[in-house]
Amino acid sequence: MQVTAIYPGTFDPMTRGHIDVATRSSKMFDDVILGVADNPSPSKKPFFDTDERVAMAKAILKDLPNVHVRPFSGLLVKYAEEVNAKVIVRGLRAISDFDYEVQIAGVNRHLQPDVETVFIAAAQDYTFLSSSIVKELAMLDGDYSDFVHPLVIAEFKRKLAARSAAKEGNNP
Repeated sequence: MQVTAIYPGTFDPMTRGHIDVATRSSKMFDDVILGVADNPSPSKKPFFDTDERVAMAKAILKDLPNVHVRPFSGLLVKYAEEVNAKVIVRGLRAISDFDYEVQIAGVNRHLQPDVETVFIAAAQDYTFLSSSIVKELAMLDGDYSDFVHPLVIAEFKRKLAARSAAKEGNNP
């Protein structure tokens, strides 16, 4: 039986923790769809737009032939049904993640009983890592090079330089 899994998230930006979960998922399932949410929750303010996040993820994960990066919007279980995914993959960093993720998994199971949620514990090196921390470090000129792929660093530099130039252009 062919099993397709979906690994959803905003991936803003994709961290080494995300890469680890995607890589490990690719060894467990026949196909993995890395679903880049284009309508994050109101509490999340994306730094990179959906197209940028999709492009980075595709480039970073290009060596994983059974991982396919796609944007999606709307309810995750509906998207899972559209792509015939029977598994939702979620990475867990800490017990606080578990509490929240179990609640979401319960709702998803209620809405779509044929879709299972599988939790993958973060590798020890990434238990503290989040995209929010990386964004803050990048915007405050901190060293985040150990936490992301070099492509993400280049994209942050490009986008921050563009923002800086735009601000300077607005000041007479």
